[in-house]
Amino acid sequence: MQAVIFDMDGTLFQTESILESSLDDTFTYLRSKGLWEEECPTPIDTYRNIMGVPLPVVWETLLPESTEIVRIDANKIFHEKLIVNIKKGNGALYPHVEKALATLKQQNLDIYIASNGQIPYLAAIVEHYHLDRWVKETWSIEQVESLSKTDMVKQIMMKHGITTGAVVGDRLSDIIAAKENGLLAIGCRFDFAQDDELVQADVVIDKMEELEGVLIDRYTYLGH
Repeated sequence: MQAVIFDMDGTLFQTESILESSLDDTFTYLRSKGLWEEECPTPIDTYRNIMGVPLPVVWETLLPESTEIVRIDANKIFHEKLIVNIKKGNGALYPHVEKALATLKQQNLDIYIASNGQIPYLAAIVEHYHLDRWVKETWSIEQVESLSKTDMVKQIMMKHGITTGAVVGDRLSDIIAAKENGLLAIGCRFDFAQDDELVQADVVIDKMEELEGVLIDRYTYLGH
């Protein structure tokens, strides 16, 4: 069985389009509760740098001096704001994503999403953009006890009998998940990507339009 497993944030979905406003709203809430210094800016650049890590690491990094209860509360508010923005249509898929998914589906390739995002957040994106037209199953890191994307990809492969294919993503965790599971690692040089991580990918694309050509050239996944 051949398949393509996509990351969500910074790969299919332009998280950048709703990230800053949602994070600002979250830290405005924290300021109102006296849980973030009034004069301290929202750590948006810090979040951009760590985008793609599991959520517990996100909030440990953004709120290093806070209690676990505060971090859980902040994460809850943040995701509520993200989902509101998604449902309002403030976000966007990357250009060519829908066409790429449709093309892969037409070639009888199974498509999956493996994301470090939470289940309700991912469900909001899938529902708003009707990604289930092409995506067979969406997985969240919440479904994996180890919080490891490598383990998540492994579980997807085992469940669906996947033997060959590719992982498409923008961060090191996606690249490692591909390689440790014997799949092609396709790195996306999009909003949150870092060159020192992408260098470890088998191939790097700068826009989604390049994906089909990569799959044809490298492993003849299309037109088989």
